[in-house]
Amino acid sequence: MKEIINRSDCPISYGLDFFGDKWSLLVIRDLVFDHKRFYKDFLQSKEKIATNILSDRLKKLEMAGIVESKVYEKLKTQKVYTLTEKGKDLIPVLVEIILWSAKYKDGLAVTPEFVEKATNYRKNVIETITTAVDEH
Repeated sequence: MKEIINRSDCPISYGLDFFGDKWSLLVIRDLVFDHKRFYKDFLQSKEKIATNILSDRLKKLEMAGIVESKVYEKLKTQKVYTLTEKGKDLIPVLVEIILWSAKYKDGLAVTPEFVEKATNYRKNVIETITTAVDEH
């Protein structure tokens, strides 16, 4: 995998270099909200990511320090993926995307209760999500 070269000193551009394509954010989503940890688990997502794209995104996220992988102790031929601290720092971004999406599109897979809590108690919701990620 080649090194990412920044196009400019723009902080938005920098962030998009690492998590700006839909597949990277969906992998991060799966780690955060669905507690997926194994390559095959990510393949089960509704969006049907292709194996070559998944492999590329996991490598890219690992190189960026957002995700780390370790050999799975129970089955040495598999890797288990987890978020690093840098990756967990994206949880507020995911919450903001959820709130924005829920505001502008009806019928999405988000409960009104979550929207209300995340709107009114954002810090607590983010802490709860982060704790759940740490426990898995």
